[in-house]
Amino acid sequence: MTDTPTPSQVTDLCAHVLAAVERAVVGKRSSLELVLAGVLAGGHVLMEDFPGLGKTLAARSFAQALGIDFARAQFTPDLLPSDLTGAFIYDQRNHEFVFRRGPLFTELLLADEINRTPPKTQAALLEAMQEGQITVEGETFPLARPFHVLATANPVEYEGTYPLPEAQLDRFLLRVSFGYPDPGEEWEVLRRRVERRQEAQSVPAVTDAAGVVAMQGAVETVTVDEGVGRYCVRLAAATRSHSSLVLGASPRGSLALMLTSRAYAVIRGRDYVTPEDVKAVAHACLDHRVSVRPELWINDVSAESVIESILATVSTPSPTGREGRTGYEGP
Repeated sequence: MTDTPTPSQVTDLCAHVLAAVERAVVGKRSSLELVLAGVLAGGHVLMEDFPGLGKTLAARSFAQALGIDFARAQFTPDLLPSDLTGAFIYDQRNHEFVFRRGPLFTELLLADEINRTPPKTQAALLEAMQEGQITVEGETFPLARPFHVLATANPVEYEGTYPLPEAQLDRFLLRVSFGYPDPGEEWEVLRRRVERRQEAQSVPAVTDAAGVVAMQGAVETVTVDEGVGRYCVRLAAATRSHSSLVLGASPRGSLALMLTSRAYAVIRGRDYVTPEDVKAVAHACLDHRVSVRPELWINDVSAESVIESILATVSTPSPTGREGRTGYEGP
């Protein structure tokens, strides 16, 4: 697919992509929808949770279902920036330096356990994630399009982890958690493993790189009424004045709300954004962009609880347009 599809066509493709991924990942539909929304919005996604909950499997399955090139970088304490970007190597046969590309030269990079490597190496991703290019020894190399980073991370309290710097966290459009499966879902994981008689599993390709770019183009046509856009702004602004937060979301937070809610609306079968779409993606967009005051940690105040309180207190736009579709306006 090279021509820009309609939002309804993208909705159908998204359903097929999610169905393919769910052949490998059991019972995580809401989290998978958020990851797909992040990709369709053109962003990068941080999947943070305890080991063994399907984060790596989800990233690999999305690469297979989307039909895009995939590379994996295992982050370790001794990983160097050049291990990601690549480096100039002296070729003795030709007596010249040639550039050997690293795993960043792909369409979907799985940055596995990104917070197990020191900040210097974590920072090697910043230019790639923001600019779609890398610079090595003064020479700039463009990256493929599409280019997405799906990073996995263990909770910062887990042994052997390095907290991601705020600048690095802010480059991730979304942060998504998977959580433990319920007993029925966990049994389904076991049943499928017995049924396929091998550890490895794969999912069919639904589209390809050109198709993904076309789907992202269709998301850009989704209608965002001014009332909904201003609602995104109010949510982000509320984090900057909240008494429980020492650091609120930057304008990149409100932009993330708008971009992701457009993609989420398409996944849900609409070509316009509603306030409910914004609420559905708010935690994934904002939780990692705010910092709770340290003295409140002992009271179990978390970024999630603060964002939940903001969602409950910030006024929601009311539908005033034809059939309640667009035309949202705040009070």
